[in-house]
Amino acid sequence: QVQLVESGGGLVQPGGSLRLSCVASGSILRVNTMGWYRQVPGKQRELVADITSGGRTNYADSVKGRFTISRDNAKNTVYLQMNSLKPEDTAVYTCNAEIIRRWMAAADFWGQGTQVTVSS
Repeated sequence: QVQLVESGGGLVQPGGSLRLSCVASGSILRVNTMGWYRQVPGKQRELVADITSGGRTNYADSVKGRFTISRDNAKNTVYLQMNSLKPEDTAVYTCNAEIIRRWMAAADFWGQGTQVTVSS
């Protein structure tokens, strides 16, 4: 059994900052790429940023220069530091990880999502 648990969402004013965390736990042999996605009602879920186990990062154009993704491999944890937040960043942010379990092929796992609201 594998679980991804996010924390750190909430309400913040425009220009403010938030830090999201996501911990993967359970019967994990290895965690490959970890990432953050976001979705607003009526729109498709979009990739915000992801990071490989080696630390290579990838960002959506809309967040480049404002968001930073990082991870702690020893803790199976991924972080998303969000600065200079804008109202259009408001969404449910969900953690994703590609995880290898013993005797099983790699599979994608998702967290439950955390709401981020940017409003004055």
